Amino acid sequence: MRHALRLLATLLLLLASLTPAQQKPVALRGGKILTVSHGTIESGVVLFANGKIAAVGAANSVQIPKDARIIDATGMTVYPGLIDSETALGLTEISAEDMTNDLVEPSDEIMPHMHVYDAFHAESALIPVTRLNGITNAIVAPASHDTLPGQDSFIQLAGKSQTDYLLVRDIAMPLNFTGDQRRNERGEGRKYPSTRMGLAAQMRQAFLDAQDYAQKWSDYEKKKAEYEKPSSAPDSSSQSADKDKSKKSPPTPPKRDLKLEALLPYLQGKKPVILAAEESSDLQTAVNLAHEFNLKFVLNHISHSQSVLDYVASLKVPVIVGSIYEAPKPDERFDAVYGLPAQLYKRGVKIALASYDSHNARNLPYAAGFATGFGLPYDEALKAITLNAAEIWGVSDSLGSLDVGKTANVVVANGDPLDVKTDVKFVFIDGNEIPLTSRQTRLRDEYSAK
Repeated sequence: MRHALRLLATLLLLLASLTPAQQKPVALRGGKILTVSHGTIESGVVLFANGKIAAVGAANSVQIPKDARIIDATGMTVYPGLIDSETALGLTEISAEDMTNDLVEPSDEIMPHMHVYDAFHAESALIPVTRLNGITNAIVAPASHDTLPGQDSFIQLAGKSQTDYLLVRDIAMPLNFTGDQRRNERGEGRKYPSTRMGLAAQMRQAFLDAQDYAQKWSDYEKKKAEYEKPSSAPDSSSQSADKDKSKKSPPTPPKRDLKLEALLPYLQGKKPVILAAEESSDLQTAVNLAHEFNLKFVLNHISHSQSVLDYVASLKVPVIVGSIYEAPKPDERFDAVYGLPAQLYKRGVKIALASYDSHNARNLPYAAGFATGFGLPYDEALKAITLNAAEIWGVSDSLGSLDVGKTANVVVANGDPLDVKTDVKFVFIDGNEIPLTSRQTRLRDEYSAK
């Protein structure tokens, strides 16, 4: 009986998180509005309808429709939903239980044709936990054990189905060059590189093979077009050409290779590669590889590259930072990692913060707050988990700030969003209020009265 009741409670919790179309306008009135894009409004109104922000302004400047639901936000802070720039949400549930983990494919190190959306589990109990701290969007990435482990997806943390969660299915491709990708296997039949130079050579060959694959398809398309080209006039020569053509077989297309096909949008610069390298020597090797193939890239995991931060700035690319709680190496200052966001900002680098987690992705705003203690300006810390992230991922037209026309992913809290003492009171996704419940709150409520 108890098991059945728990199952029913879980189903009700799932149904409560679904987001139908917004039924009526909502006005958040009287709160401190952190627009991110155009400053702070000390006592303002955020109005949204049909899942979009309809108005943002001072309390006396926004006309609220008569049928709107009005929420008194006096004394509270209103800000855009937060964006975590790397998680494994929906790919893992219980770390110690292999059947609930779908993080990486170990059969090969070069797997660009893997799509995390094929494994994404929208019903994960970790998603409601993450929403409780105002995180409404995230990148879902495969684990970094492979050099090219697959393609990332950009998700929204609520929806009626998996389709609603997956806003951009293949948004970017990780390229990992941290040393952790070496298999270090011994004996006959060894398949994987055990050195960094082996990793670099393997990736270089994969990109060369993809270029060759693209050329073969281009040649095929030209031959096909020539074969299908109609004769211009019905004279004797064209009739002879048609007769010759009828004797020929149409060109044979190359055999499709999903692995090489998946690399083409990145070789063509249509999508970014997320280039991960921790040490300065690895960083420069990976960047040289990216430049060799004219890849559009974002830097990631450069936690221990302080000695080359001027070089990083010279690349003029964004950087994803995290976890800033990581301990320094023996030859580094105690605050080397803590102060990395500030050091990058001072050099003019656009940064976004990531939790690189799933079970503790909810701590993303606290990492931003921690960075302010080591020199990152407050406004930039907030941008690193809102607008900067949206710009890096190409979704700033709809997310990242409180601006008219953007998606109504809005959070209301009783204090500073970067302060651990702050409690989130309302979360809206697509204009719909999301219940602030999770498996933990349900268990708390179930047993606290006993």
